Amino acid sequence: MTDSILKVENLTARLDGQDVIQDRSLQVQSGETIVIIGPNGAGKTTLFRALMGFIRYQGSITWKAGTRLGYVPQGVDINREFPLAVRELFHLGKQRVDDPAIEEALGLVNAAPLSHRALSSLSSGEFQRVLIAFALAEKPEVLLFDEPTSDIDVGGQETLYHRLELIAREQGLTLLMISHDLNVVMRFATQVLCLNKGFKCLGKPMEILTPDLLRQLYGSDVGFYRHTHDPQSSGPQTL
Repeated sequence: MTDSILKVENLTARLDGQDVIQDRSLQVQSGETIVIIGPNGAGKTTLFRALMGFIRYQGSITWKAGTRLGYVPQGVDINREFPLAVRELFHLGKQRVDDPAIEEALGLVNAAPLSHRALSSLSSGEFQRVLIAFALAEKPEVLLFDEPTSDIDVGGQETLYHRLELIAREQGLTLLMISHDLNVVMRFATQVLCLNKGFKCLGKPMEILTPDLLRQLYGSDVGFYRHTHDPQSSGPQTL
């Protein structure tokens, strides 16, 4: 793993007694942005849980020694009516985060003005930004995002994705992101990983995301427009 930050070999993981991930392999280089796509129930969140060691699995998952992970879940089980300010939320982490680090993390996602706001006063989009800042505060080397902009309006999503791209480039972060937005995949991913039971593919978005592949993946027609064409496309990479 000289240049790799993550190597996954023959991964199989079960949920409710069924294999939702079957014999998957993946290698991630430092600084890459990998976007995972697939229909609901295809095992995307299960993959993240396995990568973070939250569930049992078969096969092997090898992180580069000492790699620090940050995670932004799709939802958080927290009572937002509890009288807690945004900056106080950061003190609930595994390690106490000092005030300058909190302000820096919030500033990275343009959420610094929210620092003294009560959680109960935040919109869904604002709360999602706070969660992303929370993940960034402990200086991870890899960020895992499970639909990080699901509760943000379209304009806000565009701004936040650009912000994440900038953060990753400036700080040398590796991003693993689950998304249903194919425009996000085409614009930001260095590689796309397709998940859906027995269907497996991994490659550069411009090379593998054809209408035929998307029909195989989702089982129905998917609206998609390819803005450019690469005549050297090598097609899907089979895992």
